[in-house]
Amino acid sequence: MRNNSSFQLSTLSVAVASALFSGAPVAQEQSTEQAPQTMREEVLVTATRREESVQDIPINITAVGANQIESQRLENLSDIARRVPGLTVVQQGNRSSNITTVRGLNTSSVTAQDGANDGGGTVSTYLGDIPFFVDLDLNDLNRVEVLIGPQGTLYGAGTLGGAIRYIPNKPMADEMTVALRGDVYDLSEADDLGADVGATINIPLVEDTLALRASIDYDDDPGFIDYTRIVRNPGVSLAAPDLDDPVAVRRNLRTKEDADYLETLAGRIALRYMGGPIDSTLTYYYQDREAGGRTINHQDASGTGQYESAHRYEEPADLENELLSLEFIADLGFAELTSATGYGEYTEKGQRDQTDLLLALFGFGDLYGYGYDTFPGFAAFTREDAKQETFTQELRLVSTGDGPINWIVGAFYSDFEEDAQSLEFTPGFMDYLIDEIGFSPLSDVSQAFFDANGPLEYIEVGTEKREELAFFGEIGVELGSWQATIGARWFEYDVEASGGFQTPLINIAFDEPQTAEDLDASVTPVVRTNEADDDDVILKFNTSYQFSDGVMAYATVSEGYRNGVANSVPACTPEELAGAQPLCAKPDEVLVKSDTTVNYELGLRTEGENHIFNAAVYYIEWDDIRVDGVTEFGGLPIFVNGSEARSQGIELAGQLQVTDALVVEGTYAYNDAELRETAPGIIEGEFIEATVLADNVDGQKGDRLPGTPEHSVYLSTTYTCGLDGGSSLDFNWNMTAQSDVLTKVGNRASGEELDGFAIHNVALTWYTDNLSVSLYGDNVFDKYYETGVRRDMSYIADVGLFDLRRYYTNVGRPRQVGLRFNYDF
Repeated sequence: MRNNSSFQLSTLSVAVASALFSGAPVAQEQSTEQAPQTMREEVLVTATRREESVQDIPINITAVGANQIESQRLENLSDIARRVPGLTVVQQGNRSSNITTVRGLNTSSVTAQDGANDGGGTVSTYLGDIPFFVDLDLNDLNRVEVLIGPQGTLYGAGTLGGAIRYIPNKPMADEMTVALRGDVYDLSEADDLGADVGATINIPLVEDTLALRASIDYDDDPGFIDYTRIVRNPGVSLAAPDLDDPVAVRRNLRTKEDADYLETLAGRIALRYMGGPIDSTLTYYYQDREAGGRTINHQDASGTGQYESAHRYEEPADLENELLSLEFIADLGFAELTSATGYGEYTEKGQRDQTDLLLALFGFGDLYGYGYDTFPGFAAFTREDAKQETFTQELRLVSTGDGPINWIVGAFYSDFEEDAQSLEFTPGFMDYLIDEIGFSPLSDVSQAFFDANGPLEYIEVGTEKREELAFFGEIGVELGSWQATIGARWFEYDVEASGGFQTPLINIAFDEPQTAEDLDASVTPVVRTNEADDDDVILKFNTSYQFSDGVMAYATVSEGYRNGVANSVPACTPEELAGAQPLCAKPDEVLVKSDTTVNYELGLRTEGENHIFNAAVYYIEWDDIRVDGVTEFGGLPIFVNGSEARSQGIELAGQLQVTDALVVEGTYAYNDAELRETAPGIIEGEFIEATVLADNVDGQKGDRLPGTPEHSVYLSTTYTCGLDGGSSLDFNWNMTAQSDVLTKVGNRASGEELDGFAIHNVALTWYTDNLSVSLYGDNVFDKYYETGVRRDMSYIADVGLFDLRRYYTNVGRPRQVGLRFNYDF
């Protein structure tokens, strides 16, 4: 049962929502003073490396300023994406990495991306001037800039589809300020309240010269998914007892309520020096996210509720990001010199249920001889560790003259390293093989290994090293109302990937090692290295014409790319191919070259006294697509080059000030993305009992790409009432809606259509000079919606000795009702 305060909070928010939706005459509450102007403030951006208003930039850019982030309670990239036409974030919950795409450039199945600390790889993410991927909590930011389309001639990191820039507030040396913020909320499916608190302080150290700024935030999200079938005693308890027998269920299974909780601690400290022509900022950023589990259900696979998981183990993950950066700007008179240096670390430690993967691949005892499916207590889990280190250096010169010619020239270097390890455990299985199947007892050395390491069934290790060097630049000419810009980028990269695998439990069971040397051969992965390198040149052309002060049209042709990779799966040797379970890659499965895009776009930007309207139409060619695949031997996940695709669409954004007190804004995006030719093996195969897994399926010309809706809409209305004493009340309603999404290319191989949905949010906010208090409701109608799946429904199968359920559904966040405040002093 909810506590009384939670119930009252929900009731009051629903009442506010009802008043807004019913059109109650809230204007009667305002004072006799005229309501203040509520048109969104002008946002100045540096997307083109010069400070300009968004409406003056002849490229496709959306900027969300600090005022909008606060007033509409934007908390993360998913919230931003709903307001940016062309940008899609597929929500995968607190534990998994969300998939970020631009204009439909995605071929991967819409499924959780464990360990993918790149958001899908088609969009570059910046924190200030440093390329650094993190799904950032939007606290103490000046703005967020979203650039749609390749940006490799303007930015250090290459981009395939676009760039996202988080621009923090800089330290200021003019006055000391302190800001406090807080939020307490109730989720309709959670047992506890959630809370989010934070503070920012700005301290001038030397007047007009030196300043320090620091912020810290803690978010305790309660979660709303219950894990209802966790095994009580792994390897002993029945993993699948009779669910109609309450005694058997209680004896073998337990429940973890609100298992997908998330605790986030984030902080930033920055020291800024402003002396003469020099402006330099040293910043340390930290974010730690402790997630409890997945935001999923097994409703179709196991008959759970909409907000229940049937996994046998809890699935915690600790995701930590750190970044140390130095941004240096010097005014040279003829140009501005910028140096941006960054060193970042990402670490991940997690556990996940692996039972269904092993049953799907290596169950059916008669087929493989492992007998996982014959063990009544079989339930497996995996522990994963990964660490990434990234160093980047960008140097850039930007002209500052007033003449008709302007230019940018820059150089970029990055060095990336990753080490990862995955350990798979099958509690009780070795004892089962010995006691029930009749395998030989363990030797002393083998017993000592399992005593030290636990029931270790599988080991995977991998490292990756990437280096990139690039030179880029643009030159433009402006003659009256017309301008034209050409740009180019030369780049080269080297990739080295090492990987190895081993199956110690099976090796020990069958090989029966008696000596330390034999044991070492059975349990140590054989690591081999694959390498790749490439270089290329990409180009850009942009032109625009200013018809009047408020009307501009532009045209852009720009090329983008994503670095190729070397898969870490080792190349096959004759000895491995002769073995019982080869885990290796064929020669054509080792190297993956860069995939590239060519973006053609026409755009219109208009602005009047009470309105803004922007429009763009685009056509994109996407070649040598990087897609998910698996090796022929062992079914190990790898990347491969696919075929060709194209994406085309329309993007609209507008804002209208209906009266002094009422503002309406909205966006619309239409996207049509499909394959241009047959794509061999692009689609993950189905589950087939006789052969365990079907071969990957070919995509066909005209197949729609997955993950992006054809239609997406955002609408918002804000009504402001001025009150006596200079305070005001804001009434806001906003809605985001999208059409259906495919889970696989062309819905082949048991792909699905995830239904479209609309989410409504409302808020009532009181503003004074230094305080805002907001009562809000997100997803006020408590809409249930699905955002992704794992595998497909062919993995729901009765295969005799067990029920396979390697399928689940990612679900969206239920109704959230809260009270939020911001106080500046």
